[in-house]
Amino acid sequence: MSDLHFNQKTTDKYVRNLLTKCHSISYDFIVITGDIIDTNPNKIIYQLQLLNKLQNVYYISGNHDIFYGLKKLRKLLNNFTFLDNQIKKFVFKNQNIHLLGLADRFSKFFHIPREVDKVLELAKGKEAIIFLAHQPKDYKIALQANASLFLCGHTHGGQIFPFHYLVKLVQPYLSGLHYKNKMAIYVNSGLGTWGVHHRFKAPSEITLLKLS
Repeated sequence: MSDLHFNQKTTDKYVRNLLTKCHSISYDFIVITGDIIDTNPNKIIYQLQLLNKLQNVYYISGNHDIFYGLKKLRKLLNNFTFLDNQIKKFVFKNQNIHLLGLADRFSKFFHIPREVDKVLELAKGKEAIIFLAHQPKDYKIALQANASLFLCGHTHGGQIFPFHYLVKLVQPYLSGLHYKNKMAIYVNSGLGTWGVHHRFKAPSEITLLKLS
């Protein structure tokens, strides 16, 4: 999942429906590639407490999370694993899988570490890396990390056509599955909206990916 953009208009019912949808899917773990919030976390404490009930969730920062209060968000989502500039290993079908996260590019404006060198060092000697970053343009760092799969969001799939073309001016990928060298790239179109609460030719999504 990506770009939930919870704000003061996000109802309890919406969050409960999201949890029901997630619980109806047979999954091993969930990743959220940034922008969980779109307002001060103190204004949506109950909604975030509901979200916090999801199990086996890993997430990284997005630009909106950083702007509105990443520190408070982390406290409220204490059931989730925060992966900015961190790595997490688990075993899948007798193989080590590594989730490797990178802080969003926006972090530098708030004096929050975005430790590219550290992330690349963590990646050394690791196989089967799933690289998490908020923006598609960080695919170059995922390639340097020798990742097998790069997951990101941020674009909203353009949100409202024809803004798709504007997004493509600043991001290398808009939505869906792509390949660069031997690395798969998946850009999630997100669940929420920004600015205008409307989508056109850019449906929201929860993506189910099967590792093989």
